[in-house]
Amino acid sequence: MGAYLLRRLLLVIPTLLGIMIINFVLVQFVPGGPIEQIIAEVEGGGDVFQNIAGGGGDAEVATGGQETGYVGARGLPPEFIAELEKQFGFDKPPLERFLHMMWDYMRFDFGESWFRSESVVNLVLEKMPVSITLGLWSTLIAYVVSIPLGIRKAVRDGSSFDTWTSGAIIVGYAIPGFLFAILLIVLFAGGSYWRIFPLRGLTSDNWEDLSMVGKALDYFWHITLPVFASTISAFATLTLLTKNSFLEEVKKQYVMTARAKGLTEGRVLYGHVFRNAMLIVIAGFPGLFIGVFFGGSLIIETLFSLDGLGRLGFEAAVARDYPIVFGTLFAFSLLGLIIGIISDLTYVLVDPRIDFESRG
Repeated sequence: MGAYLLRRLLLVIPTLLGIMIINFVLVQFVPGGPIEQIIAEVEGGGDVFQNIAGGGGDAEVATGGQETGYVGARGLPPEFIAELEKQFGFDKPPLERFLHMMWDYMRFDFGESWFRSESVVNLVLEKMPVSITLGLWSTLIAYVVSIPLGIRKAVRDGSSFDTWTSGAIIVGYAIPGFLFAILLIVLFAGGSYWRIFPLRGLTSDNWEDLSMVGKALDYFWHITLPVFASTISAFATLTLLTKNSFLEEVKKQYVMTARAKGLTEGRVLYGHVFRNAMLIVIAGFPGLFIGVFFGGSLIIETLFSLDGLGRLGFEAAVARDYPIVFGTLFAFSLLGLIIGIISDLTYVLVDPRIDFESRG
């Protein structure tokens, strides 16, 4: 296991480097960079993307007739453009900028946001509670509901209960999270029917004045709808995974042997089958949490006015705030790769029979 773990850790480096190289190269061809953003504000011409779409890309500087290569730069002195390039580091070749960025990131120095005047680490830590709330509670609820339901469906496989719950699960899986979120808002957040739950934020304005119990109740009151909206897809997948795992284990020889010895059905299911069937479900917890943590959070956060990592990443991408874009990309890609290794280790911990060392 030690050699396998060492190989996986060594693979993290080229994988992470490949992710960063691909995204860095793609960014070089994306129009509307940070300098164009500032030029658009200086010229009062509105959004830089409107200038691009409208053909306002004449980059010739009036002074000296020099080409700056930036959209909307007509009439701006070359010294001003050069100062902007120096400020954002674009006076250096792309390769030098990339190597300097990776050297900083390897030391976990993610720099400062270009447009927020705050360090990337502080911004991520500030937005992290929202994303952790959605990811953690959604994953826990999915496990609490899906495992008993999946076991029940496996025990009653082919029954009317299994049929109608499968239909409900398929419908739930087919509905996108954002559409379900809109439905919840319309029904329960004052959209057209009842105003039971709040529509904005994680806490109320008077949260600091509430007691400990009041703070807890206020917190759960605010997260109910966004957590349910982000749980729907994970719930469907996990339920079917649990059912299929149980059905596969029930057909094995050791189950027939246990029944032949006269063990009760409950003892067979929960004393033997449950432990083996839950291996893949339990070991998949880290990966499922990361999937819920990162997947689909932008739309959910936007609909419920939650200021989390999804909105931070989207706003940084629109504003071309590259320190945030690349800093979070590096950190979360590294986290995802480490979580993959942890998932493999979890498989071995819950089932010592698994031996990754023997593969390949």
